[in-house]
Amino acid sequence: MGTEGVGADGPLVGILGGGQLARLLAQAGEKLGVRCRVLDPNPECSAGRVCEQVVGAYDDADALGRLADGCDVVTYEFENVPVESAEWVAQRVPVHPTPGALRVAQDRLNERELFAQLGVAMPGFVPIDSEHQIAPALTRVGEPALLKARRLGYDGKGQFLVSGAHDAPAAWRAIGGAPAILDAFVPFERELSVVAVRARDGECRFYPPAQNVHRGGILRLTRAPAPGVPAGLRERAESAARAIMDHLGYVGVMAVEFFQTGEGADATLLANEIAPRVHNTGHWTIEGAPASQFENHLRAVLGMELGETAGSVASAMVNAIGELPDPVRVASVPGAVLHDYEKAPRPGRKVGHVTITACSPAELSARLEHYTRVVG
Repeated sequence: MGTEGVGADGPLVGILGGGQLARLLAQAGEKLGVRCRVLDPNPECSAGRVCEQVVGAYDDADALGRLADGCDVVTYEFENVPVESAEWVAQRVPVHPTPGALRVAQDRLNERELFAQLGVAMPGFVPIDSEHQIAPALTRVGEPALLKARRLGYDGKGQFLVSGAHDAPAAWRAIGGAPAILDAFVPFERELSVVAVRARDGECRFYPPAQNVHRGGILRLTRAPAPGVPAGLRERAESAARAIMDHLGYVGVMAVEFFQTGEGADATLLANEIAPRVHNTGHWTIEGAPASQFENHLRAVLGMELGETAGSVASAMVNAIGELPDPVRVASVPGAVLHDYEKAPRPGRKVGHVTITACSPAELSARLEHYTRVVG
């Protein structure tokens, strides 16, 4: 099952979810002598190809019991795991991050209320529970605005750009008539993310801020460190992430996504959302940092000393969407490494990623241009 090199007596980490993030956690565990076991309803899940898998539904008590049996700790790889399942497991085995963090991150309104409580700057918003509330809410947040379902939104799903009151019926249909928030539209310069890790004793470490490029609502490219981030801006991002994690009593890796508005001395940050888990915008850390986000997540949840997060190279991550790039072409790009999730090709699906490292930002730019030219 792909567990070569992992001692039978090493710590055992259970993971709710068996996608590519769990797979990358399990692969990082091999370096640490940590075993992983995943729960996923799909018998062909990505992580199940490299570690032990329990096949079952996330709300199946028998499957949850088999996952937790013998584990030192249980974690999760995506935030749509039922909170009740995480709470059930937490009565038997420590769960990190806590189910409380999961509850906050599952609901955009909960997130925004937490930001407000902690004084973290964010876009203006109004909670929406019916189509008829959209038009009056536009007068508060302005036009255009984004209607976002409070739950189950990812990769641009569950969102609709509302240009005026006439769009209310279509917007409400587009999100399935679900509870939502109406977000002020932010004409941002770029999206930045901070991937942070917090240990059981409260120690926090931060990876350099990354710049993210989306297309069609899906992350396509992450570059780290993000070019041209003033020290004060980085400090504000890290301070916000620390405040959120401290408030939640958080243990593990968290990503916080921000919109940057303005440039230079006029630059400001608005928090968009949190992810209580390892994150796509931190994949560059596998080759680009002394300890990857995956290694540090395992270290944190197991109570181990955290690894170093300050990367010594310039790094980028290119998502493989729909199908994998040609491995031979990828190998022709200096500093490029292909990570295959062993997932069936499908339009819009993340089936792998490529990390690219270089000794300087200028060299990284050249290698990214080479990659685009050779691989596409």
